Amino acid sequence: MSIWRVILAILFPPLAVIDKGCGSVVITFLLTLAGWVPGVIAALVILNKSGC
Repeated sequence: MSIWRVILAILFPPLAVIDKGCGSVVITFLLTLAGWVPGVIAALVILNKSGC
């Protein structure tokens, strides 16, 4: 996880997880619509996952 990804996850969470698959983008987008903080947390968790 690079520093640029972390900054992007803070500014616009769905864009940070765009290469992790469509499901991750949709979940992060919906959580961002519900509130900015849940979207950021989801993006950081997805980016921190090892593998995939």
